[in-house]
Amino acid sequence: MREPYQILLVEDNEGDMILTMEALEGLSHQHLIARVKDGEQAILYLKKEGLFHEASLPDLILLDINLPRLDGKEVLSFIKQSVLFKKIPVIILSTSNNERDIEECYLHGANCYVVKPSDLDGYVKVIHAIESFWLCIANLPENHKR
Repeated sequence: MREPYQILLVEDNEGDMILTMEALEGLSHQHLIARVKDGEQAILYLKKEGLFHEASLPDLILLDINLPRLDGKEVLSFIKQSVLFKKIPVIILSTSNNERDIEECYLHGANCYVVKPSDLDGYVKVIHAIESFWLCIANLPENHKR
């Protein structure tokens, strides 16, 4: 059996973070979940700098676009322009269904864009669908530095 997947959750909204964490904890497989609250922390986490010097490289990133310091689009651009990080799938989880946001995220290399449902059941279903596809069906590249 494969080791648990490493998931990086980049979310500043406490309510959305709690919903996502609860949905992730209820999944069929156990995963290791790290959470950062803004775009700047996300980049420090990936680069293993500062408080994140012992961080594990994630297998999957769940990224909000409306973040303080650096927004999700800037973080996405950083990830997809980096030789070290560009193969990590990035799923945008956002409250925005603005066509321009969706287009920009795909232009910056998002692997998927999901609008967060407003109800708990819908939110849990979305997280389970993400896990089902990205961590059970899709073949991800092996994480080169666990």
